[in-house]
Amino acid sequence: MDWNQIPATLATKDSLESLKCSLNNGTVLPTVSFIVPHHLNATAQIPQHPPQPPAWKAGMAETPNEFKLKNPPTDGISAAKFGPNSSQFLLVSSWDTSVRLYDVVANNMRLSYHHPAPVLDCCFHDAVHAYSGGLDNTVMMFDFNTNSGTTVGTHDAAVRCVEYCPSVNVVITGSWDSTVKLWDPRTPCGAGSFSQPDKVYTMSVCGDRLVVGTAGRRILVWDLRNMGYVQQRRESSLKYQTRCIRCFPNKQGYVLSSIEGRVAVEYLDPSPEVQKKKYAFKCHRIKENGVESIYPVNAIAFHTNHNTFASGGSDGFVNIWDGFNKKRLCQFHRYPNGISSLAFSNDGQALAIATSYMYEADEIKDIPEDAIYIRNVSDQETKPKS
Repeated sequence: MDWNQIPATLATKDSLESLKCSLNNGTVLPTVSFIVPHHLNATAQIPQHPPQPPAWKAGMAETPNEFKLKNPPTDGISAAKFGPNSSQFLLVSSWDTSVRLYDVVANNMRLSYHHPAPVLDCCFHDAVHAYSGGLDNTVMMFDFNTNSGTTVGTHDAAVRCVEYCPSVNVVITGSWDSTVKLWDPRTPCGAGSFSQPDKVYTMSVCGDRLVVGTAGRRILVWDLRNMGYVQQRRESSLKYQTRCIRCFPNKQGYVLSSIEGRVAVEYLDPSPEVQKKKYAFKCHRIKENGVESIYPVNAIAFHTNHNTFASGGSDGFVNIWDGFNKKRLCQFHRYPNGISSLAFSNDGQALAIATSYMYEADEIKDIPEDAIYIRNVSDQETKPKS
């Protein structure tokens, strides 16, 4: 089997579990073990040893400033996003086909709705409407007030990314069919389809611009006010497959992560003077007995007020970084599963941490349950040091 041609559309996660992480596409590095989840993106290109089960900590206890949400999804968590104007509500999509709305303050699930297949992403349009998409190839809008959903449109393959741009008032979806589509939430209906060079793996809104990461390590910057042409075409500065892109709140640039334990800080201004500022660094790596295990960096989330960001990896750790000053501010305790999604609340006082086993190390016994932790973060953890 050619592991670089994993099918882009699969009906259930059970069928994905049969796709083992034996991605031998290069020279085996004798002292490095690459831990590569295979089911969130359609392809992977990275040399690796046969995967070994990670040594997860058992019986993780909640800390005074952190708690677990009740009634978590029953399968892998694909996305967690706070509401646009409140830290009270959290939207969560999952491989169990559900999209769930949580009241974080009361610690209960307010409602849930389902797709026919696993859901890969979701977003708030406003306080009472959500959009979602996944392996059923459809884009769904759900009204919390009426508790009813509407199919807005479709892609020709799985919907990998769903974002909302408030400045242009448009919902954006990116798909493994190599297109980005815009949706007018007022109707709702389609507002355009735009070809990408390959499967869309990740997207992030940056003011009225959209940064798209595709297979083949390609990065495209679009102007959502004029989608007639691509503003910028780039190649990732990281050697391996792109996993996540998130834009700085100040709109100056974006942070990009890869499956090879590395993060890049990039700037949108193409001038040589500004481009000199870009850099990359290693993270989410664990060295044991002389062997360094390198984990994918699955999730990035920005603190809106401080322009610092959190990274989450398949090693089960969350780090907080000051990207402008090139410093790590802190590292949280190790979580029982890999970090699949991160989201800061709009006021920056809470961080949602979604943990799920993503089959980085093939089958292991006693897989911990999927969970969502809500951590009350302090300025000491998230504010740049002067």
